[in-house]
Amino acid sequence: MRVVSTVADLRAARGDYPRLGFVPTMGFLHEGHLTLVRAAKARMGAVTCSIFVNPTQFAPTEDLARYPRDLERDLALLSEAGCDLVFTPTPEAIYPDGFSTRIEVDGVTAPLEGAVRPGHFSGVATVVTKLFNMVQPDAAWFGQKDAQQCAVIRRMARDLNLPVEIVVAETVREPDGLAMSSRNIYLAADERVAALCLIRALRAAEAAFDAGERSGDRLRRAMEAVLIAEPMARPDYVSIADPDTLAELDTVDDRGAVASLAVRIGRTRLIDNLLLGEARQKWLR
Repeated sequence: MRVVSTVADLRAARGDYPRLGFVPTMGFLHEGHLTLVRAAKARMGAVTCSIFVNPTQFAPTEDLARYPRDLERDLALLSEAGCDLVFTPTPEAIYPDGFSTRIEVDGVTAPLEGAVRPGHFSGVATVVTKLFNMVQPDAAWFGQKDAQQCAVIRRMARDLNLPVEIVVAETVREPDGLAMSSRNIYLAADERVAALCLIRALRAAEAAFDAGERSGDRLRRAMEAVLIAEPMARPDYVSIADPDTLAELDTVDDRGAVASLAVRIGRTRLIDNLLLGEARQKWLR
């Protein structure tokens, strides 16, 4: 496994791989990331992974300085997972002095995370576009847990005619159902137990949908009832949304829906989602 930190070294190494998969990350890797790496490797024959904590997707009030980092551990895990090339740029390599360009994706960025975290998706879209240009992958893998991010990147790649296939893989979960996240390390023992309310709420909506419920309001209320029962949970939002636009649905049609939520447990903000109906077949590959 090769590790490079400059764009020049990355581009020199890129020529050694006729087909290349790509997994962009912010590090502090867990099994969810490694599942993406292994999937990309199996399909493409070679895979590169970037490790870069992107400052432009954090608001001034968010946890950039606190975000967990352990590069030595990450590199060991990637080597074991069969990663071929790792890109570990500095902020200066991504955003050189005088950098003044940003990517804005309208519509799909407005609700949910976009409403709670203004500017977040501009930072995501900008850094992913830059990474695509630097790595020049044939396909890139993202996790379903960040559903809105996946929708934004798919729209951006389509609108800008980027020659990169966007692959979304199913959320990897702990045995008790909690979605794997680098932020789970922040949870105290009692908070870790309380955090299970997220998957319970989503499964309540899923069970209601599978039983024939198609009212968006009633599906949202099914999630809210679970969260209200957990004293430590402070929801930012619950959502039953269109799988393409992420606009809230009054009625779920044959395309299905994305059931998602964001909940604060103590100082930690967690997100999760489940795909309902045909949305699952459309999203996941």
